[in-house]
Amino acid sequence: MTAAIPPTAYGHELKTPIDAVRRSLTGARTVPFWIDDLGSASQRPALAGRHETDLLVVGGGFCGLWTALIAKERDPQRSVTLIDGVRVGWAASGRNGGFAEASLTHGEENGELHFADEMALIRRLEKDNFTAFRDTISCYGIDAEWEETGTLTVATEPHQVPWLRDAAAGDADHDAVFLEGDALRARGDSPLYRAGLFTEEGQAYVHPAKLARGLAEAAERLGVRIFERTRAKDLRIDASGRVEVTTSEGVISAERVALATNVFPSLLPSLRLFTVPVYDYVLMTEPLTEEQLQAIGWTERHGITDSSREFHYYRKTADNRILFGGYDAVYHRGGKVRPEQDLRPETFERLADHFFLTFPQLAGIRFTHTWGGAIDMSTQLVAFHGVARGGRVAYSAGYTGLGVVATRFGAEVMLDLLEGRDTERTGLKMSRRLPIPIPPEPFAYPLIQMMRNAVAASDRNGGKDGLLLKTAGLFGVGFDS
Repeated sequence: MTAAIPPTAYGHELKTPIDAVRRSLTGARTVPFWIDDLGSASQRPALAGRHETDLLVVGGGFCGLWTALIAKERDPQRSVTLIDGVRVGWAASGRNGGFAEASLTHGEENGELHFADEMALIRRLEKDNFTAFRDTISCYGIDAEWEETGTLTVATEPHQVPWLRDAAAGDADHDAVFLEGDALRARGDSPLYRAGLFTEEGQAYVHPAKLARGLAEAAERLGVRIFERTRAKDLRIDASGRVEVTTSEGVISAERVALATNVFPSLLPSLRLFTVPVYDYVLMTEPLTEEQLQAIGWTERHGITDSSREFHYYRKTADNRILFGGYDAVYHRGGKVRPEQDLRPETFERLADHFFLTFPQLAGIRFTHTWGGAIDMSTQLVAFHGVARGGRVAYSAGYTGLGVVATRFGAEVMLDLLEGRDTERTGLKMSRRLPIPIPPEPFAYPLIQMMRNAVAASDRNGGKDGLLLKTAGLFGVGFDS
């Protein structure tokens, strides 16, 4: 391509004519494509009355489903019950981009910031977890549209080019390939791309809703009982030492409980200051023709992400739609999870603008779906795991958008802890300590806005951190992934 590269690739001000942006979004369905694509299915019953079980899993997203499935694999005689307040896979697990990365640390830099002395072990554990994830899908015949096709990380600003070059040079496994010129355009042809880094190991893609459905069905075949429309409201230890969970229509008595409630307020009040709901938003295009894909140089099946802290991620579906999301990470004042916050027209317009800036060759295409959802962000950008109530209750939370594969690891940690096992997983810092807490409202909103503005300023300033980000880094709060 010969189009001039703008001095700043993206921004909050629209550069595409607003009429064209709005026309591209007209008629888009406001439900996640993945759930829409799955079609209707019969809803599982709600739990009513009193119920007893050996293990209760609270939460029917990826983490809860993995916990229930692996619990039965470890001990087929153990009775396992899973409850969800709405439906299996309806929240973050059915709304994400389907990027299945092996990483447990949200990238090398973030891992070095928090777990420098454990990174060799973490790298081995994450490879084992990724392999087990893949093998489980194959073993149970789960049609999750699994693809290991690599990821292209692109530089859209001048200062990002040496970052990618250095990353390729420092890759001990020699998996990362630095790309420029024709080699880059063969992977993706955009006027914004200055360089690229292509990696294959530990990079895969799934259809999130199909994965959730497949895990649930596999767990049920092993004997797990799943109840939907069953909201957990309270947790206490009864006189006999069992854990009693009060639900919307009943009570469940369990020997052990695993909390996999993601972004929703924990049944353990002491954990509620360690995550906040940050909303991410996504567009999905209509299916593209082979000619359109050739025009943008994206004929292979890899995904793409850019190198900014306010970054975009995009990938293809099985029918050659492009999912395009990211950039805006929105914390809504008050810190509540509300259905109306799943839709944000100004962000959808911004994403459409950025899409056409990235691929002007696709001017005139339409988006069929727009949606959003809440991510459980922690200050270390990595999940934390632990145990409470005398070892009877385990928890795993704070995945910060890295939950497709990492939740399987969190499930194993919770089960290890509940079974009293001393393992390499339970010995990690992420399993033994909590991240820095986030202040409650009314302090959270202005603080998070300040940090978000500082991140945006860093992107505009050649990746150089201001005083606020440097100070946060001294306290172990980073924003590199």
